Amino acid sequence: MKFTRKASAAWKGTGKEGKGTISTGSKVLDKTPYSFRTRFEDGEKGTNPEELIGAAHAGCFAMQLSFLLNEANFTATTLDVGATVSFEDGAITKISLNLEGDVPNIDAEQFQQIAHKAKEVCPVSKVLNAEIALKVTLKNA
Repeated sequence: MKFTRKASAAWKGTGKEGKGTISTGSKVLDKTPYSFRTRFEDGEKGTNPEELIGAAHAGCFAMQLSFLLNEANFTATTLDVGATVSFEDGAITKISLNLEGDVPNIDAEQFQQIAHKAKEVCPVSKVLNAEIALKVTLKNA
């Protein structure tokens, strides 16, 4: 399978006082605001690159895990994935994925193994050079 996806950003002004918008080809994000404040401070409505990377990583990982579970003849009732993106000294230094899953008839060890494989083969994991930590919880264990 081969495809491309598009996104764009527009920025006006200085790094600190300026403002920008982010849009995706699907229009789910359509001129969504971002700024210094939405990135480095709290209190202003808008997004930032780090939370978008976290959302992309969490979504990609959850779907990859679902495929791997299906290959092992399991179907998840739910896979809830949180992503915490750590930024320090001008760099994304770590992404922590927190997985809580409800998967009937799987044992905790097998769930751990499949989840860690998903982390390794997830396309977003592969493209990121940051340390990627994974915490796994199986609800029905």
